[in-house]
Amino acid sequence: MTISSSLNAGVAGLASNASRLATISDNIANSSTNGYKRAATEFHSMVINSSRGTYSAGGVRVTTMRLIDQAGALKPTNNPTDLAVRGRGFLPVTQESSLISATADFPMLLTTTGSFRTDANGILKTSTGLVLLGWPANPDGTIPPLPRDTQAGLVPVQIQTNQFAAEPTTAITLGVNLPASETEVGSTGAALPLSVEYFDNLGTSQSINVTYTPTVPVPPVTGLSNTWTMVLRDSAQGNAVVGEYTLVFDDTRTAGGTLASVTAGATGGAYNAATGSFSIAAAGGPLEITVGRIGDGSVMTQLSDSFAPTAITKDGFPVGNMTSVEVDANGFVRANFDTGITRTLYQIPLVDVPNPNGLFAFDNQTYGLSNQSGSFFLWNAGDGPTGDVVSFALEESAVDVAGELTSLIQTQRAYSSNAKVIQTVDEMLQETTNIKR
Repeated sequence: MTISSSLNAGVAGLASNASRLATISDNIANSSTNGYKRAATEFHSMVINSSRGTYSAGGVRVTTMRLIDQAGALKPTNNPTDLAVRGRGFLPVTQESSLISATADFPMLLTTTGSFRTDANGILKTSTGLVLLGWPANPDGTIPPLPRDTQAGLVPVQIQTNQFAAEPTTAITLGVNLPASETEVGSTGAALPLSVEYFDNLGTSQSINVTYTPTVPVPPVTGLSNTWTMVLRDSAQGNAVVGEYTLVFDDTRTAGGTLASVTAGATGGAYNAATGSFSIAAAGGPLEITVGRIGDGSVMTQLSDSFAPTAITKDGFPVGNMTSVEVDANGFVRANFDTGITRTLYQIPLVDVPNPNGLFAFDNQTYGLSNQSGSFFLWNAGDGPTGDVVSFALEESAVDVAGELTSLIQTQRAYSSNAKVIQTVDEMLQETTNIKR
């Protein structure tokens, strides 16, 4: 019984070290595989109790596990859709074959890195067929509220590289200096024109045509009136008047040249003294026109004898072509256009589970949920316990080759020692057989 248990223990040792050798060889083979997580082997003794004062060798058992929570170093790349997770969390992906089935019920897999590129349909996927998943943005770039404990809101990230985009103008700032001398007795009273371009809802160029007409005092009144009539016309409505305002400027020593009052006429919205703006009804919708607050000389002024636009600004952009795609640290996928527009297309959440090492390991450095991993939750990247998303980067293998080679030497010695035990037991059994002679 004792000799045979020694033989069994030696055989168990050989099998256990063979398993350890398999994990070491797998680790070394994948030492250059991006996102590879090291496999580890642990030995556990087996104890067989005997009541007759003899000892029976129980041998050894082996368990293997993949250390998914151990991250590799990040290496830079030149592709903006090469993504890696820095910190805790996983990127949601699915297999390309799941999309071919034309069903929305595709399985969600997890990975920590991937080199994603668009295919013929604009879908971001890796060369091994892993498709990136994300939440689609609304037309205004916001992400709708979606459940975080289910994958129901996730869809394949699809980017049409030949798409166009435009952004309508909603606000214009009219920073102008009006010549104070034009409001003096004897001036011509000629209107001063100004045209400001804006973009309608279809990205077409339109203009707001503004005229500033000074109020010239009539003798015997002397001095300056410091008063102007501002009329705004919309080219998209056949130059119809969309705003009419009376501007009065201050001529005191402390606030000379700044607005003293703004009064709306028959057309146009009321002047908001808190924001220094008013709204006009353009063809495509309301436009917010800013002329400055009362007493503020940073927007519209009346100084000296020079008429000059000083700060004409507006939002909105004409139709433009998409030039590039980028993914920021919070997982927002944004498209950049040659007109300066940046549109948010998707948000890529990070998936977190209580026990990452309990996940099922699959091909291509992907993982699946299990009872041991616990239920998942979708976090915004950089929020909660999760890390952030790094673009232009891939995660290297988590394998330390030097450590694996050291373990290889130890395993070889242990395997040889167990083989020696079996050889010794064989010789002892041979001696036992020879007793009969």
